[in-house]
Amino acid sequence: MTAVSEVVLPITFEQLGLAAPILEAIKAAGYTEPTPVQARAVPEAINGRDLLVSSQTGSGKTAAFMLPALQKLTVQHEKPGRGPRILVLTPTRELAVQVTKAADTYGRNMRIKRGCDLCEIGNVGGMPYPLQNRMLKNGVDILVATPGRMLDQMNSGRIDLSRLQFLVLDEADRMLDMGFKDDLEAILAKVPKTRQTMLFSATIEPSIVRLASSFLHDPLRIAIDTAQTRHVNIEQRLHFADDMGHKNRMLDSILGHPDLQQAIVFTATKRHADQLAQDLHGKGLSAAALHGDMHQGARNRTLQALRKGGLKVLVATDVAARGIDVQGISHVINYDLPMQAEDYVHRIGRTGRAGRNGIAISFASMRDSHLVRDIERLTTQKIEVCVIEGLEPKMRAFSKPAPRGARPGGGKSYGKPSGAPGRREGFSGYAKRDGRPAGRSPARTSPYAK
Repeated sequence: MTAVSEVVLPITFEQLGLAAPILEAIKAAGYTEPTPVQARAVPEAINGRDLLVSSQTGSGKTAAFMLPALQKLTVQHEKPGRGPRILVLTPTRELAVQVTKAADTYGRNMRIKRGCDLCEIGNVGGMPYPLQNRMLKNGVDILVATPGRMLDQMNSGRIDLSRLQFLVLDEADRMLDMGFKDDLEAILAKVPKTRQTMLFSATIEPSIVRLASSFLHDPLRIAIDTAQTRHVNIEQRLHFADDMGHKNRMLDSILGHPDLQQAIVFTATKRHADQLAQDLHGKGLSAAALHGDMHQGARNRTLQALRKGGLKVLVATDVAARGIDVQGISHVINYDLPMQAEDYVHRIGRTGRAGRNGIAISFASMRDSHLVRDIERLTTQKIEVCVIEGLEPKMRAFSKPAPRGARPGGGKSYGKPSGAPGRREGFSGYAKRDGRPAGRSPARTSPYAK
């Protein structure tokens, strides 16, 4: 496996070697220069290299594989047939939809057949089978699928992979976490050995290396924005909760702050997501749940409401929220901490999109200290412990007085530590104390990332 060396990055898309129709579509979409992962990956992919790329969500990775994939379609393929020339495997339907939109955006000036959103079957369904079957019968150039439904259609003999030239495994780490390892191996065993492969993952764990070693040919490894990279535009905060009632009062205070635009609240279970969304709706907030037990039509309507600004609070589970790209999300709130530290990175990546600032707030009890340590070890950052005035935890570690400069008031009056450089006036300046549970270093007041 070859690691990529330091190079002078191109500063324009014209320097990446893309065809004119693709460049015109990029310009029409309003993009002027590639992100680092695009600048590194696109030229290498166009040159035919297999790639193993570690890049976090929000870094422009979808275009990093879709642009060179579309470039493949500008070259006439000598083998006729109805099967796809490009196959993208994603862990969730929501991410499949995001990839589909990228194919539509960048391929708008090309005559291609898109067979996207071929999603995993289950109790919530996906695209109806008759529509899928008709689409596959008519032929596709690009196919985006989740592994379960892809394998199901392959076993039914409806997908011919003999023309496949370009294979993408998007968020491969998540697919392994979700138990798709056997499905991936079954699919990859049936694709042509001559295909080009790109594997994207937020982290390069041993399981990813093993997968890459099995199915990629002498891959070039490109590490841009890994999970360990600091979210420089996301302020991360930790609030300790005494009990469920205390947690709910803190949530109400945060959601009621005028600087909160839209928020995603993560819960550990689907049942709790439904319950919490109903409770918030009963308090007058425009809130809705999103989880895997919902019918696909309901999930689509919920996401559409979120994107259009008609929904202020989305209460979601990890799987359902994967791939959500809504720029208006100002806050991510971990009502329940994730069991896996990698999921924390993906969760907070739902805010601070496209260079914007964001706030990530996590609730924790003293029993969650091991989860906090795992997150901090992965991200190589300490999460600042914060309190809301009037809603301080009763734990002994938080018995110190509030810092000078904090404004008095109730739970919705947010004090700001004096001498905090770079903070925008009035923007979520929760009062902070320097008390921490035993074994933790004193909290530091860090300015908002610019």
